[in-house]
Amino acid sequence: MITNLMLRALPALALAALPVLATPLPAVADVSHVQRTQLQGAPGPSTQVLLTLFEAIDQIPVAAEHREGYSRTLYKHWNKGLNPSDGCNTRKEVILTEAVEAPQIAAGCALTGGSWLSPYDGVVVTDAARLDVDHFVPLAEVYDSEQTPWSPARREAYANDQDSPDTLIAVTAASNRSKSDKDPAEWLPSDASYHCTYATTWVGTKLRWNLAADEDERQALLGLGEDCPTALVSYEPVP
Repeated sequence: MITNLMLRALPALALAALPVLATPLPAVADVSHVQRTQLQGAPGPSTQVLLTLFEAIDQIPVAAEHREGYSRTLYKHWNKGLNPSDGCNTRKEVILTEAVEAPQIAAGCALTGGSWLSPYDGVVVTDAARLDVDHFVPLAEVYDSEQTPWSPARREAYANDQDSPDTLIAVTAASNRSKSDKDPAEWLPSDASYHCTYATTWVGTKLRWNLAADEDERQALLGLGEDCPTALVSYEPVP
């Protein structure tokens, strides 16, 4: 199984593999999973957008956050996933997709064995029970960043988004608890080698879902951009 996590760990690829762009870009060093899929030659959707990290940050509207009225129950998760007949909900499907070594699947989608690499902290996990499936942009941050209130259907779509490999990610429970609902101005993965990919994925997810950023968040992302000069952001907008 070619997994999202394995793709996240692929080495940098040459610029020549990119789709033709109007303006030449530097060699690729840090890209999200979606970009790596494109760079490998896999067909991408016609609406896929490819930008440098700085260009992408500039596309995110800047607005103050608004937390009043937030509840996790506003974002229905986990639903029945991409295959409602397989007995695995979205959470379990993400865990299965991101396995480095596939686990055994029993009745009720009970998982035994297998292994995973948690990108936030670089920890190898051999027990699926130790994994959390994190919303890359946390649900509370999404609520803070909605430019107009979302419908229940849109919130459920975000909370279970497997159409992008970047919205949901399997990580250690400890790293997910450490992150909580923090944005990049407040928290970054303990594995510094993942910071550039973290920045491109965060920005791509915000743009995919048309979410705003507050000024502190924007400044933190620009700071990461200084450390990731060749980073690119790829995303497919959700209508």
